[in-house]
Amino acid sequence: MTKTADVIIIGGGIHGASTAFHLAERGLNSLVIEKNTLASAATGRSSGLVRMHYDLEPESRLAWESFQYFRNWEEMVGFDSSASLSADCGFTRTGFIQLVTPGYEDQLIANVAMHQRIGIPSLLVNADDIRRLAPFFNVDDVDLAAYEPESGYADPGATTTSLMDAARRGGARLLQDCTVTAILVKSGKVGGVSTSQGDFFAPIVINAAGPWAAGVAQMAGVDLPIDTWRHDTMFINRPKALGPSHPTVIDNANAMYFRPETGGLTLVGLEDHNPLGQSPDGYTDRAQPGFLERAIDRICKRIPVMEQASLHNAHGGYDGITPDQRATIGQIGPEGFYVQCGFSGTGFKIAPAVGACMAELIVDGIARTVDITPFDPHRFERGDLLKGEHAYEDIWR
Repeated sequence: MTKTADVIIIGGGIHGASTAFHLAERGLNSLVIEKNTLASAATGRSSGLVRMHYDLEPESRLAWESFQYFRNWEEMVGFDSSASLSADCGFTRTGFIQLVTPGYEDQLIANVAMHQRIGIPSLLVNADDIRRLAPFFNVDDVDLAAYEPESGYADPGATTTSLMDAARRGGARLLQDCTVTAILVKSGKVGGVSTSQGDFFAPIVINAAGPWAAGVAQMAGVDLPIDTWRHDTMFINRPKALGPSHPTVIDNANAMYFRPETGGLTLVGLEDHNPLGQSPDGYTDRAQPGFLERAIDRICKRIPVMEQASLHNAHGGYDGITPDQRATIGQIGPEGFYVQCGFSGTGFKIAPAVGACMAELIVDGIARTVDITPFDPHRFERGDLLKGEHAYEDIWR
């Protein structure tokens, strides 16, 4: 393999692949280095929700710009004429409902107004509206909710593979089973990386290493306040009475989210009791003790007919999380060193736009697709943590 590139990207998840794709569109060849296999870590364990509801406007803008890709994937990502394969991200439209904890209705109203101002198809609905959308839901505790009729979920693995394939057609390279052991820095500038497969050289290095990002940053002499965050999810076999599908839901009142999955399954994840500080190389083939009992209790509370469901499987995953549970994106430390990490469990749905912004930042010196300056990695040094103007409680708690 050629030892030089315009850009080296550490991490073969959705963000590494997205940035490689957008850099290729701008004429730069990148080398993506992945310690395992493509989409095998945080991305592979992502729940894949595609929605635009945030309480921070820059995140909603990133999600809205990314949504243009998800719903127009073949047009925007491309077609492999040599293999006669169309690009695919597995996007499935289900509609999305945001339920908030009682007492946060005013914030909900303000955030939906913000989304509508951006152009996001979002509206306020009441309990009767939800009963029409999802007759089996118990919404006796709901006064108002947000509804995005165009949203749903996508396949994280297929999305990443599709972006990486398109990037490779544009000149990018992917090196798997390769561990970065050092970042080469001389006279305050990065020059490449040392790896388990030798040295590779580039004037720009991007840290997109997910839950390993803090350790990678330290190789460049940068301290990032990114911790590891574990989350578990389960898949259950839906009872036939529930029908072929249901909306995708974030249920803050029950600290839970869920969505349908192909094969008559429903994915369920919880927002609380997610440990911090564990090794990202930890065992994830099973959920933690107690998770299944809590998750089953909550999904049955929201959808009582799920008492007739059966467990399919459950597993865990890791991501990087920052003190304000928002991403860190930009240049920090030696010249040419960029970070694109700390997505705190919500990075999948915004990855297409973040990749575009990173390519713009590197090539043009400024991101124009969305203003990403709020995600400046120096904000932690300043104590300038991000918080929505009409904030809900922390997502993960």
